[in-house]
Amino acid sequence: MMRGSKAIVSLARNIFAWLLSIIMLSPLVLVLINSLKTRSEASSMNMSLPAKFQWENYLVVIQEGKLFQSFFNSLLYAGGSTILSVLFAAAAAYIFSRNRTKWNKFLYFYLIMGIAMPVNFVTLMKVMQITHLIDTQLGIILMLAASAIPFSVFLIYGFVSSVPKELDEAGIVDGCSPIRLFVSVILPLLVPVLSTVSILNFMGAWSDFIHSLYYLKDSAKWPMTLAVYNFFGRFQVSWNLVSADIVLTTLPVIIIYLLGQKYIISGMTAGSVKG
Repeated sequence: MMRGSKAIVSLARNIFAWLLSIIMLSPLVLVLINSLKTRSEASSMNMSLPAKFQWENYLVVIQEGKLFQSFFNSLLYAGGSTILSVLFAAAAAYIFSRNRTKWNKFLYFYLIMGIAMPVNFVTLMKVMQITHLIDTQLGIILMLAASAIPFSVFLIYGFVSSVPKELDEAGIVDGCSPIRLFVSVILPLLVPVLSTVSILNFMGAWSDFIHSLYYLKDSAKWPMTLAVYNFFGRFQVSWNLVSADIVLTTLPVIIIYLLGQKYIISGMTAGSVKG
């Protein structure tokens, strides 16, 4: 009787997981199918297969949408912000975890409040103007890195707490300076959680739209998300081209997630358990 109940529960869970997966994948499949249609076939935006696959739609999108340039811009913003956010978050989490003074606890909780607190774009605009970072690639990288630090610190903090303090003491006895101790001893042990944070931050930065829309005026500096927005304005009646543009923009994120999903799951689980 118990085995039968467990089998029914397991079957129900699998059915629910399949239904949820179908619901989540349906928009992507819809866009993919319509990206291979002619303009007239894609006007209805349905799930029917095209009479003939129009692979040249992607070539038109790459040429007209200037996707090569926007691709490298997105790669610069996502890669640069990910490196900065991971390094600074790892250093901050290490200090907060190893020196749990009242002041550090206050700073830690104040920092991770950024996970839930909304961004004040008016104040941020003033800061960008004062620092002369408006319409600069460096400004976008710094903003994306700063916005990713709170969640990164939150994840890394729990993992650092699991690293034995005896390793710190052994490194100090061997003559390591604080920086060398962190870089040579602690940082290699954080590879699982750093991989998780890096993948999540990269995907978040790649998908960012608001910061580029507000703070970039030069179209030569636009990332792929903003290029899609501009492309839609020019070709809003050509849903086949718009769909192809969306597919090309989301493809890198999907590939990165599929390649790194095991690191995301293992890193978040390890941090939550060991913290």
